[in-house]
Amino acid sequence: MIYWDHAASTPPYDEVIQTMAEVMKKHYGNPSSIHRMGEDAAKLIKRAREVCAGALNVKPAEIILTSGATEGNNMAIKGTAMQYGGRGKHIISTQIEHPSVYDSCLDLEKQGYEITFLPVDAKGMIDPADVASAVRKDTILVSVMHVNNETGAIQPLADIGRVLKNANPLTVFHIDGVQGFGKLPVDLEEWQADLYTLSAHKIRGPKGTGVLYKREGLTLHPLLSGGKQESGLRAGTENIPGFVAMSKAMRMAAEQTEAFMKEVGAYRDSLLDWIRKTPSLEPNSFEEGAPHIVNVSFPGMKAEVLLHTLEEHGMLVSTKSACSSKTTEPSRVLLAMGRSEDAASSAIRISMGMTNTHQDVKQLLTALDAAVSRLQPLRQEGMK
Repeated sequence: MIYWDHAASTPPYDEVIQTMAEVMKKHYGNPSSIHRMGEDAAKLIKRAREVCAGALNVKPAEIILTSGATEGNNMAIKGTAMQYGGRGKHIISTQIEHPSVYDSCLDLEKQGYEITFLPVDAKGMIDPADVASAVRKDTILVSVMHVNNETGAIQPLADIGRVLKNANPLTVFHIDGVQGFGKLPVDLEEWQADLYTLSAHKIRGPKGTGVLYKREGLTLHPLLSGGKQESGLRAGTENIPGFVAMSKAMRMAAEQTEAFMKEVGAYRDSLLDWIRKTPSLEPNSFEEGAPHIVNVSFPGMKAEVLLHTLEEHGMLVSTKSACSSKTTEPSRVLLAMGRSEDAASSAIRISMGMTNTHQDVKQLLTALDAAVSRLQPLRQEGMK
C-alpha cells in the first residue's frame, strides 16, 4: 500500500519515535513535583518549549503546549471571545475553515456572538478587501487558515494582517497553521499574527500534541480549570514525552521546508498535469497552492467509490478532511468555491509527503487511470 493521506496524519520520524520512547522510560516524573525527578521533567518541558519557539522564531513564553490543533483552535477562538466579549461580539472567519474553527464559531453564535463567514473565489482564496470591509469597531477576532486542508489553497496572510490591523488594531488575528508549517515559509511577524495553531502529527510528530502561539501581551480566558500549567491557560499534567518528541519534529520540519516545497511540489505538478489531461476529472487544486495537496472531482461518481477502487490498487487517499471524511454531505469547502453538489460529492484528496517517491507517483497515476477507466461505465450510467 502507498500512503497518500499526509494531510490527515503523517508517519513519525524515526528520531521522534526513539525520543518519545526514551523520555517515557526515563522521565516519568510529574513536572509540578519539587523533587529531582519532577525538576528534571520540568527542564525537559522548558527545553521543548524553547525548541518549538525557535522553529517559529518567537519567544518561548509565547508558546502554549496543547493536545493538538483542535484544542488550540478552540482555545484561540473561544478564549478570545470570553476574554474580550465586553469589547464586542463580532467575529470574522471564512466559509472554508477546518471544522475545529468553523464549529467553534457556530458554538459562539449560539451564545450571542455575531459571526461573519467570508466567501472565497473559485480557487478558494480570500480577498483581503473583504476582510477590510467586514471589520467593525466591535470586531474582536479574525480567524483565517494558512493553507486549506482540502484543496491546498494558500491565503494571503500578510495582506490580510495588514488590512486588518489598519482597520482595527485591537482585533485579534488568529491563523490556523496546521497545513502550512513545514510545507511553506512561516512568518508570524510579517503576518501580524496574534495567535497561531499547529498540530504535531501533521509534521511527522506524535498525535495528541500541538502548539498555540500567543503573542506576548495578549490575554486569553482559559477553557480548562484546575492546575496552573502553561501559565494558567491549560490545566493538566503535561505530556512530557509527547512535547519533547513534538519539539524534535518541529525542528526537523522547519529545517526541511525548502526541500519539501521543491520535492513534493514536483509530485503535485505531475499529478495536476495528468488530471487536466483526463476529461472526466476536474481539479480543485492549483500549482500556486500548497505543495502537498491535490483535490480532484470525478463528477457522476461518489468519492467513496473512487477511494475504495484506488485502495484495491494499493493507493490510500481520502475524501474531504479526516475530521469530516465519514460524513456523506458534499464538501462545504468545494461548495464555497462554487463547485456543483455533484463535484463536491465526488472529490478525493491526495496529500503527499517526503516519504513518497517519484516511483510512487507513477504507480498512483497508473492506478488512477485504471480506476477511472473501470468506473467510467458506471459513471455514465449514473449520469443518464
